[in-house]
Amino acid sequence: MNLLAQVETSTSSDGGGAGTVVLLVVYLVVALVALAGIWKTIDKTGQPGAWALLWLICFPIGTIPFLKATGRPTWWVVLFFIPFVNIIMWLILCMDIAKSFGKGAGYGVGLWLLPFIFFILLGFGTDQYRGPVVQTA
Repeated sequence: MNLLAQVETSTSSDGGGAGTVVLLVVYLVVALVALAGIWKTIDKTGQPGAWALLWLICFPIGTIPFLKATGRPTWWVVLFFIPFVNIIMWLILCMDIAKSFGKGAGYGVGLWLLPFIFFILLGFGTDQYRGPVVQTA
């Protein structure tokens, strides 16, 4: 058997595409549920959740409702456009969000590392928004 025949038999379709479709559907379901959790969390703060979801595609602008809810200045959104700085800023913001809901630092780290789980818990849970944690001058 020549080399071309070996390549053709090794690349033949064996149903591997179905697994990809299943993973894509699971990913989309998790993403939609996570977005619902973020929306509910923002709604609990009194900010318009739908506005944030429209801008969530452009991640930095989608942080504005969280900045307002935690008492951080909205100009901080500029810092989210800076590579590597945005990672630290998101951690700080997640810690502030957790504090605004009466949660500890561990919950803030959870919001930072596993937002698709912790925002669902925060948004659909019984936790109440307690106000901004950062007092503006």
